[in-house]
Amino acid sequence: MKYWYYLILIFFMVSCKSKAIVIDTKKPPNVEREDSVLTSKKIIQNHNSTKNSFSSLYIRSNVKYKDENNSQNVSAEIKIKKDEKILIIIRFLGITMAKALITPTEVKYYEKINGTYFEGNFQSLSQWLGTDLDFNKIQNMLLGQPIINVTIGNYSFTTVEELYKLNAIEDKINTSFYFEKEHFFLKKQEFSEPEKARSFEISYPSFQKAAFAVLPTSLLIKAVQAKGTTTIAVDYNSVTFNEDLPFSYSVPDGYDRIFINLNDQNK
Repeated sequence: MKYWYYLILIFFMVSCKSKAIVIDTKKPPNVEREDSVLTSKKIIQNHNSTKNSFSSLYIRSNVKYKDENNSQNVSAEIKIKKDEKILIIIRFLGITMAKALITPTEVKYYEKINGTYFEGNFQSLSQWLGTDLDFNKIQNMLLGQPIINVTIGNYSFTTVEELYKLNAIEDKINTSFYFEKEHFFLKKQEFSEPEKARSFEISYPSFQKAAFAVLPTSLLIKAVQAKGTTTIAVDYNSVTFNEDLPFSYSVPDGYDRIFINLNDQNK
């Protein structure tokens, strides 16, 4: 199976370049402080105040994928019905090469090169990929939000390279979030397991503000494990809000279904 197709389907998205208003970063917002001293709790609260209010998003983007053996440039369409479903369509030279439909309970995808498709839940998929995935984590990643609930946990607070860094270590997993100082937008989130020599990082170089949301203009994903390093760079071309979007998905005739064998990670 070609892993790069599946990684592209699962690990990226969202933006807003067109019809956007650039945020004035010269004027910091009013932020909540305790005794004039910022705390990790207040950083999280100020970040959460920028959450997005919309019912649906339609995004067009360009994606660059690279691992130890492959390098691919593709285009992608992403449709999000907030908290309900995400549809991702991967195209190369205008031809649909892969499609994925993600809901809180199920993941479906098919890819053209090998003529295969998958249908299953997040539990088996997470075990197969070796990382804990669910719908909310994927959606939050696309929206420039922490992929875990940062209101739960005991985070230390430091300043690193003009960013506020929140850090916690639990179950041998090192978790870090970096927020910019002006508007408390999330600039980077890192997750590492030193004992297993693997890490996962998502960076958001910049943000823009539209009528219904503050969203990333691009993102960079870097996954490191024993087999090598995978990077996915996503540039956003356009986004529209609150349209009545179709989420049509059907597997073409003649495709073979993939069944995950957790005892054979190289399948």
